[in-house]
Amino acid sequence: MLALSPVAVLAIFLSFFASVSLSIENFRQAFPIIEPDPGHTKLRLSREGLEAIEKITTPIAAVAVIGPYRSGKSFLLNQLLSLSCDEGFGVGHMRDTKTKGIWVWGTPVEVDINGVTTSVFYLDTEGFESVGKSNVYDDRIFALATVMSSVLIYNLPETIREADISRLSFAVELAEEFYGRVKGQDVAFEPAKLLWLIQRDFLQGKSVQEMVDEALRRVPNANEDKNIDQVNQIRESLAVMGDNSTAFSLPQPHLQRTKLCDMKDDELEPMYVKKRDQLKEVVSSIIRPKIVQGNTLNGKEFVSFLNQILEALNKGEIPSTGSLVEVFNKGILERCLKLYNGHMAVLSFPTTEMSLQQTHEDAKSASLVAFDEQHFGHHHAKRSAEQLVEEIEKVYKNFVLINEYQSSKLCEGLYTSCEEKMDQLQVLRLPSMAKFNAGFNQCNQSFEHDCVGPSKTKYEMRMSKMLGKAKSLFIKEYNQRLFNWLVAFSLVMVVVGRFIVKFILIELGAWVLFIFLEVYTRMFWSSESLYYNPVWHGIVKTWETLVYSPVLDLDRWAIPLVVIAGILLLYWRCYGRRKHGSRWMLPVYANQKDERRSE
Repeated sequence: MLALSPVAVLAIFLSFFASVSLSIENFRQAFPIIEPDPGHTKLRLSREGLEAIEKITTPIAAVAVIGPYRSGKSFLLNQLLSLSCDEGFGVGHMRDTKTKGIWVWGTPVEVDINGVTTSVFYLDTEGFESVGKSNVYDDRIFALATVMSSVLIYNLPETIREADISRLSFAVELAEEFYGRVKGQDVAFEPAKLLWLIQRDFLQGKSVQEMVDEALRRVPNANEDKNIDQVNQIRESLAVMGDNSTAFSLPQPHLQRTKLCDMKDDELEPMYVKKRDQLKEVVSSIIRPKIVQGNTLNGKEFVSFLNQILEALNKGEIPSTGSLVEVFNKGILERCLKLYNGHMAVLSFPTTEMSLQQTHEDAKSASLVAFDEQHFGHHHAKRSAEQLVEEIEKVYKNFVLINEYQSSKLCEGLYTSCEEKMDQLQVLRLPSMAKFNAGFNQCNQSFEHDCVGPSKTKYEMRMSKMLGKAKSLFIKEYNQRLFNWLVAFSLVMVVVGRFIVKFILIELGAWVLFIFLEVYTRMFWSSESLYYNPVWHGIVKTWETLVYSPVLDLDRWAIPLVVIAGILLLYWRCYGRRKHGSRWMLPVYANQKDERRSE
């Protein structure tokens, strides 16, 4: 094996890099931009040719030539560009097709259109009906050229056939979808200008326009043949494109067609050269920048547009206007869905079902209005509108679920808080019906006000049951606890009145209360009978007034007050008597003490 020195390796690398750089920088050649996949059924982008387009910053227009294979499309393009076969598009003389996919001439022709510099690209397409390809592949090539071009030259040898009319069905659908909007200045994207180019020396006394009109005239269908019906519908629909099409005839350049690439203009038929130059003028006069949604496209935008088209055409088994419209409307659908979400974002969850529904309806209407103003297509846009509604309903269902979850979470929290509060009120140190009712009403009102959303009804039922049970339980235990407290209170006051305060009236009052409670229950066999006595009701009212009021909650301050009272009594017993003498003694016990001393 021959060994290479590092210098030689570096030299080879640099020469290879230089050749690659030169090929990239030299755009004066034809590049593929669309190529077939190995199965020759679908199309894919070719980055080599797209680089030539992406570098353009001015508005772009494209002139595409379509037609049967071996019909002279590549030669025609070279003639329009004033290029020889050696430097322009490759021209094949064999029976197989030379051009695969779609090719572009890398150097655009700059023209002035209404004061705007426009870069015009010329596109060569693979011929129809060549061997080894499916009809679907031909349809995709035709559809792609129809959508991406500004001028579509339909190159036909000798005459217009039924197959040529049928192939125009896609162009007709595009015209029906978009051309009316262009006329009304509501531009989605402008369909290509269709130029019928018939290459024939003799038209039997008819002009090329008459020939086109005759080919498009409705054919009688006495036997109601479905295929003839379909072609007749296309013929009628082509009237929509009446303002968007031109007919032109071009004679044969020379009888020796295999030597055309070697001939100069002075060797070609003079009539051909004259008509070719007229064709150049016609093409130049009808070129317009490619417009998508009211805006012209530069190179990068055109490549993005091309990618959208390719995605649409490869989407289904056959290219259809419907799939094309759906892809073009995808971005609009996303924007309208974003608009819907923006309207819904004003809601704070949880909210009432009525508020959620009303906001949803308003947001949905605003999104559909925005879609109607921006969408592509007329007839097939209905499917995109339905898809938008479906997406909106999906998002709305999520909002409904969020609202239900937040409502359940909020109401559950309020319910739990109220349940804890009711449990606390059950174990009050000093039982108070007024305090229980205040807590009960506060809990009920806060729940009624704060619990919103779809879970409110369910939790209202649970809340009602819980509060009812809590109130029944409190009332059941209230009288018994109060009775026990009063018994204990009377005994305490006996001790306080006898030994601490030494005020006989306090002691007597406490004994009266204790005897009443004990004797009454013994006389009537049960404490329950006491609860219906008017005296008991008076005691209860007095107790409620002392224990709880909006100003003082004795249950909360009972312990601090007892501690303070104890401290005061202790101070009085220990220091007050020494300092102030008998003046601090309560009169009943003081008089008794003085009488004992006098005796």
